[in-house]
Amino acid sequence: MAVVGEVLPSGSQELHVLAVDDSHVDRKVIEKLLKISSCKVTAVESGTRALQFLGLDGEKGSLGFNGLKVNLIMTDYSMPGMTGYELLKKIKQSSAFREIPVVIMSSENILTRIDRCLEEGAEEFLVKPVKLSDVKRLKDFIMRGETEENGGRRVHKRKFEDDSHQSSWLSSSTPSSPSSPLSPSPFTAAPLACDLATSELPASPLHSSKRAKLCNSD
Repeated sequence: MAVVGEVLPSGSQELHVLAVDDSHVDRKVIEKLLKISSCKVTAVESGTRALQFLGLDGEKGSLGFNGLKVNLIMTDYSMPGMTGYELLKKIKQSSAFREIPVVIMSSENILTRIDRCLEEGAEEFLVKPVKLSDVKRLKDFIMRGETEENGGRRVHKRKFEDDSHQSSWLSSSTPSSPSSPLSPSPFTAAPLACDLATSELPASPLHSSKRAKLCNSD
């Protein structure tokens, strides 16, 4: 187990992961996988203990440390006392820690549980046993996020969605062939093939007016 309270330097490339699991065996497994992936690990056995470590328990004698950099929190879902879902909610309600990615782990693949965690702000839901490939993928993603000013998984996701919407709008506004977005449609220049030409075009006001103009030219 990592030394509690050791501060990760802001310029360090080593990720600090807070792992939470009431199972000693599972806790050791995830700790080993993280260390193999060159991550710094702090492992605790309960949600309450995790809140104490982060300083979110509201007690003066807590284990919270100002300036402690935690890059990722991985927590089991089913734990006595405080579930991983309840811990997730506490973290997302904190202005200081809400941007930290939280990954939920569970041995049960229950869709309603997965949906509830994702809606509450979990970055991912992993079904146990967690594999080394899962840990490496999460590490690579977070390392990329650390290079961005706003970092974090959801920032990248929103950016990807915005780019997709923009690309979709551009493609729908360009009269092109479905097989080649960069090639003009062979039918758009044929004034006697109104129906055939417009069947190749997405339904939009721009294309509708174009069809009317071509038909009127007849």
